Amino acid sequence: MPEARSPMASFAQSVHNIIDGPVTWFRESIVEPNQTKQAWYHQRFRRVPTIDQCYTDDAVCRFEADQQFRRDRMVENEIVSILRQRFEDCILYEAPDHMRKCKSILEQYEKAAENWFIKYGDLGAYANAKTAYMKQKHRLIWERRHGPVGSGMKSQEELASPATEEE
Repeated sequence: MPEARSPMASFAQSVHNIIDGPVTWFRESIVEPNQTKQAWYHQRFRRVPTIDQCYTDDAVCRFEADQQFRRDRMVENEIVSILRQRFEDCILYEAPDHMRKCKSILEQYEKAAENWFIKYGDLGAYANAKTAYMKQKHRLIWERRHGPVGSGMKSQEELASPATEEE
């Protein structure tokens, strides 16, 4: 047998239907069907031209390149941070034998940290796309003249004569 409702409950239900009904209908029939479903948890920005593709007097292009640089830096900071956290968790979880079991994670972290430092190291907190580009240019010039960074400088004989292959 249906339960009898008090007049106050009936009044509250009718007020709820008057207020919530149009809102629910609008959301279910208009908003939700027109939403684009994304599998990502963050906003995806389109890639913009890099600083080397901008004209020197194009302030908007330089601004967009700086914003892209800052977003890329934040993403790469998080990647390095996540890899570091994975390594630390592995060490805690695999306590006595962690060096053997966590070696691959450590190698991934060290490679990511090295690549991060090559790109962003020594730039400071207020770096922009132009300073990072200049750092990359100077590194490439150094490697052309002296070999890979960290391998020491070439001797005068190596600089004077081009490398020849021995057969």
